Amino acid sequence: MKYENLIRFDEIEFKRLVGVSRPLFSKMLLILEDSERAKKKSGRPHSLSFENQLFMTLNYLRSYRTQIELSADFGLAESNVNRTIKKVENALIRSRVFALHKRNQSIADQDFVIIDVTESPIERPKKTD
Repeated sequence: MKYENLIRFDEIEFKRLVGVSRPLFSKMLLILEDSERAKKKSGRPHSLSFENQLFMTLNYLRSYRTQIELSADFGLAESNVNRTIKKVENALIRSRVFALHKRNQSIADQDFVIIDVTESPIERPKKTD
């Protein structure tokens, strides 16, 4: 789903789908646009709008979808998805308005539970007639 499809949802549904409210999404979007304007070299324009770049990053952070799934949904190469997510995360962190959990931070102070959800085939006896 792309951002353009989210416009038809009301405030509650938007927050349920995206993970943040519309005003907060707009604030993040302004920060992302300001960060892009501040670049000295612009380079080739991105194939996704800023809204879709932010939506894809929030989708990744919220539901931990794989980057290959996001690449299929948004029509990008997997490497481009990775670059976009890093670019959006860095822009939001540099703004100092938002603090995202860094992947390499120590988690010694936190309690957590690890659940193994890997699929494994079950061997069943073969039916003999």
